Amino acid sequence: MIELKGISKTFRVAKRNAGMTEAVKALFHREYTLIPALKEVSFKIDEGEMVGYIGPNGAGKSSTVKVMSGILTPDAGSCIIDGRTPWKERTEHVRNIGVVFGQRSQLWWDVPVIDSFELIRDIYRVNGPSYQATLKRLLEELDIGEIVRTPARQLSLGQRMRCEIAASLLHDPKILFLDEPTIGLDAVSKIAVRNFIKTLNKERGTTVILTTHDMSDIEALTERILLIGKGQILLDGSLTELKNRHSKLRRLTVDYAGGSLPAIPGVKLEGDLSGHATLSVDTGVLSVSEAISKLSSAVEVTDLAVESQRVEDVVVSLYKEFAI
Repeated sequence: MIELKGISKTFRVAKRNAGMTEAVKALFHREYTLIPALKEVSFKIDEGEMVGYIGPNGAGKSSTVKVMSGILTPDAGSCIIDGRTPWKERTEHVRNIGVVFGQRSQLWWDVPVIDSFELIRDIYRVNGPSYQATLKRLLEELDIGEIVRTPARQLSLGQRMRCEIAASLLHDPKILFLDEPTIGLDAVSKIAVRNFIKTLNKERGTTVILTTHDMSDIEALTERILLIGKGQILLDGSLTELKNRHSKLRRLTVDYAGGSLPAIPGVKLEGDLSGHATLSVDTGVLSVSEAISKLSSAVEVTDLAVESQRVEDVVVSLYKEFAI
């Protein structure tokens, strides 16, 4: 379905110092810096997979998505999606993909959303019956039936993002690229978007590539993780494997009174505020029960919670491991 081999891309960026003198100099002689965005990126995604594509800012996530969607032409390497090269067969390619950029809109700002939908239908040349059937399903499943007659500029962020997702699916694509689809959304809107994406993948077999900094989205939607850093794929594995890789750490949340928490080998204090502390326990050094016993002997524990390491912590550990 999707196969990238040795994709590389370098951007040439103009730079100058501040000030009018430097601005005048730049009119006649510009200095450029070469920024390697992608370096030999290779991976394969099968039909119907949901994959989380993660990495820090500037790692190359959006550049990869732009290559796969045909917006960006790489300097080297090959990208075959459903038998086509995106930037060479763009017209046919875009009929089978949907793209949602969380910080960019495909809806016209001053017209009702339904008018944008109609224009998108004409762009993709979707026939009337298919369009009406797909539109009806999207209005119901995304709960946007009451807002599509409202101009996009008057919608809340959560409402607009649901409309953006609907717009990207009007032509019933096989592949959906989601770049920060829940950025800035409240909890209710996030859950609604996640549930819809899971239903879409399960019932229609849509392949989903999710790029986000929100690790709760990754945990809720995907099992396979691709980690990119400094333009290179650093890790390709399952979320379960990553958790097991860091399974020695446990998080303790403790409410206590009287005295102060002792220093315990294998226990790291992450935060302590007015008798409410968060600690991480390395079970390779001592067990959770031993850590609790040592804490109880020093202070009066009034409440206690134990949890496995969060996905955010696992990802931070990976960033540190690969120095990105």
